[in-house]
Amino acid sequence: MDKVQEIADCILNFDRKAIDARVNEALHAGVEPQKVLDDGMIAAMAEVGRRFEEGEFFVPEMLVAAKTMQQGLALLKPHLAEAGVKSAGKIVIGTVKGDLHDIGKNLVGMMVEGGGFEVVDLGVDVAPERFVEAARGVDVKVVGLSALLTTTMPNMKATVDALREAGLRDRVRVMVGGAPLSDAYAEEIGADGYALDASRAVRLARSLLA
Repeated sequence: MDKVQEIADCILNFDRKAIDARVNEALHAGVEPQKVLDDGMIAAMAEVGRRFEEGEFFVPEMLVAAKTMQQGLALLKPHLAEAGVKSAGKIVIGTVKGDLHDIGKNLVGMMVEGGGFEVVDLGVDVAPERFVEAARGVDVKVVGLSALLTTTMPNMKATVDALREAGLRDRVRVMVGGAPLSDAYAEEIGADGYALDASRAVRLARSLLA
């Protein structure tokens, strides 16, 4: 069987016991790190997203698949750096000030990383100033804001406003997500897009940078 396909199969079968061995075998067989990433991990995570949207996978399956991918990616990262492979872009994510919910945000982070992006996770209860500070970083292209409470949604607008006041809105795109949100709300607060779930967040990030 194709070494790269075996890596993809590990992710789709949630096989955390085998993923390290499969990645090492592919690299030792001379498979380029970029190919392992693109055709093994990113392709598998795209399929995970498709299965989620089709109702074949649910959040627990998506979570375990993403954790399997992350485990393999940790092993692959030094080889990617050595080969000079660049990420698709850097994304800063966090749950806005006053909100301590992180499951959705964590899943988005893992799925986006599985899509080839570098993720900077600021955690929960993140003030607008911290998002601004992180957005000033090198190669940051997208800021992702999460909220689960309607009472904390105004802090998304405060963060978008803070990014604008700091002169960063021309440089970074803002995407938002969370149960009470909608496309209309994203537009209302001046964000660039809204993702209904972690799978669509990857597509949104790509489209914002296209």
